[in-house]
Amino acid sequence: MSVLLGKDTKVLVQGMGREGSFHAARMKEYGTKIVAGTKPGAGGTTVDGTPLFDTAAQAVDATGANASIIFVPAPGAMDAMLEAIDAEIGLVVCITEGTPVADMLKVASVLERSSSTLIGPNCPGAITPGECKLGIMPAENFKPGPVGFVSRSGTLTYEIADALSRAGLGQSTCLGIGGDPVIGLPTPDAVRLLNEDPKTEVIVIVGEIGGSAEEKAAEYMRAFGKKPAVAFIAGRSAPPGKRMGHAGAIVSGNQGTAESKVKAFDAAGIPVANAPSEIPALVKKALRH
Repeated sequence: MSVLLGKDTKVLVQGMGREGSFHAARMKEYGTKIVAGTKPGAGGTTVDGTPLFDTAAQAVDATGANASIIFVPAPGAMDAMLEAIDAEIGLVVCITEGTPVADMLKVASVLERSSSTLIGPNCPGAITPGECKLGIMPAENFKPGPVGFVSRSGTLTYEIADALSRAGLGQSTCLGIGGDPVIGLPTPDAVRLLNEDPKTEVIVIVGEIGGSAEEKAAEYMRAFGKKPAVAFIAGRSAPPGKRMGHAGAIVSGNQGTAESKVKAFDAAGIPVANAPSEIPALVKKALRH
């Protein structure tokens, strides 16, 4: 097992509707242990051989699920996350897009007092290649190897993982953390997990404009980094005050600019790629040193 998930991860799918059932089947094909699902009023039935329960707590009691992935629509996403945290599920991934910030602030306050790790919302999920896929990413883009990877952008996660894999640079664990203003596992915490992971030899940090997460991650690596890192910042050409893509990708004044993030990585001795295509070469260089 690498960071957060591996061969021993037992997964509960919260929201076994159309999307949940579709992606549960893809995850199962990959080798992920899908042990349970939840769907209101469907407890006691099954979907594609997966037992359904009315609540997360019932699913955990019956199956020993230690991770969950949430496909519940935005109005119910907060309740699903809180239910998973209350059931003491160790890893919770919320795919749902459009979760209100006010709801996430409530989740964040509960998360602080819990033992759960939340990835998302509005994210592609996490994958330890060859062991466990807990998300909606195209599995063929990922290969096992020494590169730990954290990204705020889902699409860039797929693109860069594919570029790394084609260059013979497999990944230990990839964490697609989401680009909303309030998320469960911010970039600095994800970087810390990869920095402390024995199977990770080099870290790729994919950030974007908005917020100060990348600056904090750079400060952490400057002080505690055990292994080399490479970074990329999306949105360098975005005009100030205009949200680009993600809800968290907005520059206000001098806060959250691409320049401030690049400067922070430079100060930490972390090279910043000008384009995603440059990342494999920078990773190979970092591995040699």
